[in-house]
Amino acid sequence: MSFESQGAPDASSYASNSRRPPFFFRDEYSSLIVKGNFMTLAAKPKLVEEGEWLAHQVVEQYRLLEQMIDIIKVMDDRSNPPRPIICNPETCPTMSASGHTYTWLDNNKKPIKIPAIQYINLVQKWIIGKISDPSIFPTDTSSSAFTPTAASSYVTGSITPGSSTPQPLGPTSLNAPLSQLAGRDWLGKSSGFPETFEADIKSIYRQMMRCYAHIYHGHWLEPFWHVNAWRELNTCFIHFINVGKLYNLLGDKEVEPMQPLIDLWLSKGLLSPPSPSQQQQPPQQPLKENVPMGGTQQGVMAS
Repeated sequence: MSFESQGAPDASSYASNSRRPPFFFRDEYSSLIVKGNFMTLAAKPKLVEEGEWLAHQVVEQYRLLEQMIDIIKVMDDRSNPPRPIICNPETCPTMSASGHTYTWLDNNKKPIKIPAIQYINLVQKWIIGKISDPSIFPTDTSSSAFTPTAASSYVTGSITPGSSTPQPLGPTSLNAPLSQLAGRDWLGKSSGFPETFEADIKSIYRQMMRCYAHIYHGHWLEPFWHVNAWRELNTCFIHFINVGKLYNLLGDKEVEPMQPLIDLWLSKGLLSPPSPSQQQQPPQQPLKENVPMGGTQQGVMAS
C-alpha cells in the first residue's frame, strides 16, 4: 500500500507516536520530484574554475531555498497589518530545530533569541548583501546590463542569466593585494575572488542549512504536507546537501538536525558517501557569519 493511501499525517498522530521519528525522517516520505543522480548537477565542468562554480552553486542554492521560504511566509490579508500565517512570532518564538536553538547577535554583539521569521528575514538580507557585494562576488561592472537592480534580481532568481550576466574578473597586477603577488593561493584566486571567499560561502551555506532545518522541523506538516509540496522541499534539500558535502561547505555538526534524512538518502544511493579524505578531515571550526541586527554586513563571531 502506498503512503498516499495511508491518509495524511496529522499533529495528533504525530503526538501519539512521539517515540517514532518525525514524518520527514521516514522512508515513505523521503521521495523526490525527480529521478537520477544529483552528482550530475553538482559536478564541476572541466573548463570552469572551482571558485566560479561554487559562486554559481551558492547563488542557485539560495534561489531554491528562497522559494521554500516563500511558502512559510504566506500572509494573512485579513489581519491589520497583514502578518505571516504559518511562521510568525507566536508559532515560532525562536529559530530552532530538533533541540538546536540558533541565536543572532544584537548591536552589542550579544547573542539573543529572536523569532524564527525575524531570524530568516535577517539571514535573507545578509545573504543577498554578501552575494551582491562585488568585493566578495566580483562582477564586470563595465557591462551595461549590470546595475544594482539587475544584480539584486539575479541574486533572487527573478531574472535568468544570459550572455550579459556579470562574470567574475580575473586579478590584475594593478589591484592585486601583496599576499597574492607573493604567490599565496586560495579558492577562486584565478577568477578574481578574494582570499576570504571560501569562508564567506561556508558562512552563507551554514545559515541556509539552519533555514532548511527550521523549515523541516517547524513546518513540514503545515504547510508542506498540506499543500503537497514536501517532495519539492526534499528535492531542493538533497541538492543543497549534495553540493555542501561534495565541496566541504558543511560539517557534520551543521547537518546534525537533519542527519537521519541524509542517512536515509545515503542508504538509497541518492547521495554519494563521504570520500576517505573528507572522513579524515578534522571538525570545522566555527565561522564568522552572523551580523548585528543593525544590518551591517561586517561579519562577527556566530553564537
